[in-house]
Amino acid sequence: MSKPTPDLSILTGTANGSALRDFGIRIAKDGTWYHNGLPFTRKALVKLFSTVMQRAETGEYLLATPVERGTIEVEDAPFVAVEMVVAGEGEAQTLKFRTNVDDWVTADADHPIWLNVADDHEEPRPYVLVRPGLEALIVRPVFYDLIDLADENPDGSLSVRSGGISHHLGHAEE
Repeated sequence: MSKPTPDLSILTGTANGSALRDFGIRIAKDGTWYHNGLPFTRKALVKLFSTVMQRAETGEYLLATPVERGTIEVEDAPFVAVEMVVAGEGEAQTLKFRTNVDDWVTADADHPIWLNVADDHEEPRPYVLVRPGLEALIVRPVFYDLIDLADENPDGSLSVRSGGISHHLGHAEE
C-alpha cells in the first residue's frame, strides 16, 4: 500500500489549497506594528513575528510558520535601524546597527547600506539590509552620525567603510 502524498501547499504560498491570507498586520514607516488598526503593545510579540518574516518573489512581505503563511503590509521597511555602534577605523572600521526588534547587523558585503532618493524632492532615505529581502530604514539621527563618518570621494560622492567595503551614500547635494 502506498503512502498518501503529503500536502506541500505551504511551500508554494498556499495552505490547505487556499491563497495566502491577509493577517491584518501593518508595519508603519516609523516601525510600529499594528493588527487590525491597533498598535501591538507587547514588544516580545513583535520580536517573535519578526523572526518568521520573509519577502516573497513578488515583493510581498510574509509571515511564514510551518503551519501557515500570510501577507502583511509594510509602509516603507520592515525594520528600523535605531542605533549605530562604530568599531575600529579606516579599512578595519565596522558599523553595527541595532534594529527596533533588537537585532544587530554589521554593514558588510552581505548587509549593504544604500540610499534611496525619490524624484519628488523628498529627503534621502538610507537603508541597511538585515536579512535577504528585509531591510531596515536608518533613522534620521543615526543617518546624520553615518554622514559624519563619511569620506568625500573625488567625484563628490560620499561613502563610508564597514565590513571591508565602501558603502555609497550619494552626493552631498542629494
